[in-house]
Amino acid sequence: MNISRRKLALAVPTLLAAPAVIRSARAQGEPIRFGWLTTLTGPLSSPGIGFDRGVRWAAEQVNNGGGVAGRKIEVITRDTQGDPTKAVNAVQELISRAKVHAVFGPTNSGEALATTPILARAKIPTLTAGVVDSLIDPVKFPNAFRVAASNTQWDDAVRNYTLKIVKGTKIAITADATGYGTSALKASLESFKKDGANIVFEGVIDATQADVTPDMLRMKNAGADVLVSWTVSSGMAARQMNARASMNWDVPIVGHPALGTGDIARLLDKPANWDKVYMIGYRSSSYDSTGKLPPRAQALVDKVKGKIQLDDTLLWWILSGVDGVNLIADAVKESKGDSSPDAIIAYLNGLKGYPGVFGTYRFAPDQHNGFPPEEVVMQQANKRRDGAFDLAPGYG
Repeated sequence: MNISRRKLALAVPTLLAAPAVIRSARAQGEPIRFGWLTTLTGPLSSPGIGFDRGVRWAAEQVNNGGGVAGRKIEVITRDTQGDPTKAVNAVQELISRAKVHAVFGPTNSGEALATTPILARAKIPTLTAGVVDSLIDPVKFPNAFRVAASNTQWDDAVRNYTLKIVKGTKIAITADATGYGTSALKASLESFKKDGANIVFEGVIDATQADVTPDMLRMKNAGADVLVSWTVSSGMAARQMNARASMNWDVPIVGHPALGTGDIARLLDKPANWDKVYMIGYRSSSYDSTGKLPPRAQALVDKVKGKIQLDDTLLWWILSGVDGVNLIADAVKESKGDSSPDAIIAYLNGLKGYPGVFGTYRFAPDQHNGFPPEEVVMQQANKRRDGAFDLAPGYG
C-alpha cells in the first residue's frame, strides 16, 4: 500500500509522541520512590530514629488517602550507621538500582558532606536536615534544599544565649569526633571569638569514650563557667552530665538538640543531673507560657499520640520527617503527577511560605536555606512532654 507524503507527515508527530505518552502512562502507575537515608543503628542513631517515625507516618497517611495523582509513595530506607562510606554506597545504590525520584537525608551532616556532591551530579532532588552551612550552595548543588536550621542559625542561638542570658565569661567548647562535630566546633569557636568571648577549653571527644571525666576536669580547672556541647550522641551527652554531677561542678551546659533526647533519661545516674541543661530547639516544638504548642504542631501531636512513640525522642525530628515526605508529595501533586527532577526542583524553588508542621519554608533559585531563623530558640532539656520542651529561662 502506498502512503502519501502528506499522510506520512501527519503520522510522524504522533509516532514521535508515542514514547512520551508511554512513559507518562508508566509513570502514573509506578510509585513515587522516596529515598530515605538516615542513621538507625549505632551511637549516633537517636535523631535518625526520630526522623524515621515521622517519615513512615507521613508516607502512610499519603498512601491511605489515595496517594499522589494515583501513585503511592514507596519509602526506600538505607541505614547509614553514621558512617560516611556506608552513606556514599547507599546513595549510589539508590540512584543506580532503586532509581529514586527524590532523596531525604542523610540526617547526619558528616555523611551528607560526602553524599551531597554525588546527588548533585545525578540531579536528584535532595532534602537535607544537616546543619553544616556548606551543604547548601544553589550554584554547586542546585538540587539540594535545607529543611532544617543551618549551623549558623544554631550557632547564633547557642552563642547569644550563652553570652547574653547565661552571661558566661569563660567558655569551654566540646564536640564529638564526627564530621559534623568537628565542623561545628570550628564554627562555634570562630563565632565566639568574633564576639570577644574568652575560650578556656576546646576539644573533640570520641562519642564512644566510656569516661569523659578527664576532659571535664580539664575544663573545670581552666575555670570554665559554661560548657558548650556539640554532639549528636545521647550517650556522650549523658556522660558529660553525670561527670559534671560527680565533680560537684554547678556549670550550665548549652548546645545541641541531642542534649534533650529521651535516651538520656535512662543513661543518667539521677534525674537531677539534667538540671541547667539548655538545648537548641524550635518554636514548633516549644510550649509557650500557657503550656501550648503552635496550632499545626499541636494538631499533629493529637493525631499521632498512641501511634508514634513520643517520649523517647524529640518532636522536631518527627515533625521534620513528616515535612520531608509532604514536600515531595506536594511537589508531584502540583506538577500533575510529574515526578521528574526538573518538576520537583522547580516546585521547591517557588515556595514562598510552605506551611509545614516543623517550619514555614521559603525557597528561591538563589536561596535554598528554607527555615526561618526566628523559629530557632533555646529550650530546657529536662522540661519535656511528648517530645516537646518548655522554652529556656529568659528566652521570651
